[in-house]
Amino acid sequence: MQQVRHFQWERLTAGVDEAGRGPLAGPVVAAAVILNPALPVTGLADSKKLTALRRERLAFEIKRDALAWSVAWADPAEIDAINILVATMLAMRRAILGLCINPVAVQVDGNRLPNLRFERATIPGEAVIGGDDRIASISAASIIAKTTRDQMMLELDAIYPCYEFARHKGYGTEIHRAKLHEFGPCREHRQSFAPVRAAS
Repeated sequence: MQQVRHFQWERLTAGVDEAGRGPLAGPVVAAAVILNPALPVTGLADSKKLTALRRERLAFEIKRDALAWSVAWADPAEIDAINILVATMLAMRRAILGLCINPVAVQVDGNRLPNLRFERATIPGEAVIGGDDRIASISAASIIAKTTRDQMMLELDAIYPCYEFARHKGYGTEIHRAKLHEFGPCREHRQSFAPVRAAS
């Protein structure tokens, strides 16, 4: 595991990341986090490299100790209307807008930036490939986005138990595809994704 870099560009730089671009069902969720230099959170890493229990514990610490954090999403209907990439950027922008502190800059995991023009000012931004495993605030955002989305999928599992969302979180696993073909898609499926269209 790479050592997470605590970026010193500005104290109020927000890290931004998403969870759920690839699944066939559920929202794409984004989070923005401004960490508190006086209360560093240890053990931050790419959420995909952490156990579910470790993610939950870190999410609690991040929410408790960060200067600001926010989570937002785009739902399946929005994904179908504007495509998953645009929906992801929209969710990121919503997460940034939801911060209770205006960041002086943002760092986003990946190779693209959302629209960073707010009112009459544009926030400086940096897209960082692999940032969720290298930059502490992006790692924190990755964890918040992932734990939030997982909880949303657990709630959807209670509404649509036949798809077993709790097991696969909406990803295109073998069992999910089998359930999709058995029952057809529900309103939480992304109708624009080919496997969902094929099961309609």
